[in-house]
Amino acid sequence: MEKLQYISQGFTIKDQELNIRKALDNGIQWIQVRWKNAPEKDFFRLCEISKNLCLDHQTVCIINDHVQIAKDVDADGVHLGLKDMPVEKARYILGENKIIGGTANTFSDILQRMVEHCDYIGLGPLRFTSTKEQLSPILGFEGYGEITNSLKEKSIEIPKIFAIGGVVLEDIQQLQQIGIYGVAVSGQITSQPSVINEFRSILESN
Repeated sequence: MEKLQYISQGFTIKDQELNIRKALDNGIQWIQVRWKNAPEKDFFRLCEISKNLCLDHQTVCIINDHVQIAKDVDADGVHLGLKDMPVEKARYILGENKIIGGTANTFSDILQRMVEHCDYIGLGPLRFTSTKEQLSPILGFEGYGEITNSLKEKSIEIPKIFAIGGVVLEDIQQLQQIGIYGVAVSGQITSQPSVINEFRSILESN
């Protein structure tokens, strides 16, 4: 599984598509299409476009929240928030071969996601981010460390956890030392897509 996700950003379908294209042109291998509060018709069209672009670039395409749209456009999977559709139901709709990721903010969330057999867990936020509405309590590096230490103390193998929420390039090594598998990045890649190669290089070196 790739260790770097780009979470798409933009207030219009044109902005979203442009940012996704830039990320793909700069070597991203995993895109999560996220566009909160978008008109459903426009979001569906964006997902269609994104799926085809990712197909051309042999890149993983995940849809945020919308399970039925993920199925309709034959995306590679879906990412579910804690208040979204249950993972079991999403798995039934999408099938066993699709990727299902789940959001977490606490140790108990992690345990829940493991019981639900999520393929990966998006744990955060690391710090404040303006790209997410209704932000969960900020974890910081200390919060990530407490969660991974709790898993180790209980002899639970650390699952594939992606740090999310204001993550920047300089955070990678510290997150990996804590035991975090990968990162989901939005802001820095949107504003500076050329940084993708640096992200991937650091992530894959450990």
